[in-house]
Amino acid sequence: MSTDTLAELRQRLTALSPLSLQIDDESHRHAGHAGARDGGHFKLEIVSTAFAGQNTMARHRLVYDAAGDLMRGRIHALSIRARTPDEA
Repeated sequence: MSTDTLAELRQRLTALSPLSLQIDDESHRHAGHAGARDGGHFKLEIVSTAFAGQNTMARHRLVYDAAGDLMRGRIHALSIRARTPDEA
C-alpha cells in the first residue's frame, strides 16, 4: 500500500512544480496507532515557488489540495515542510 501511495502522492505534487521533493513513509513508526490501520503516516519536504508570499496554513492547503482524496483514506497523517527556494 505505502509504495503505491508514495508514487501517487509524488505524481500529484508535481502540480506544484517542486524544485525539490522528498517523501518519507513513517508508517512503521506508528504501528499499533488506531489511524495506522486506515492509512499511512508520511513526512514531506517540498520546495516550490508556488509557496512564495503564502503563510504556512496556505502552503499546507496547497499541498492538501494537490493530494486530494489521498488525504481521506490512504494517508492518515502528513507532516509537511513547505518552503520557497529562498528559504531552502
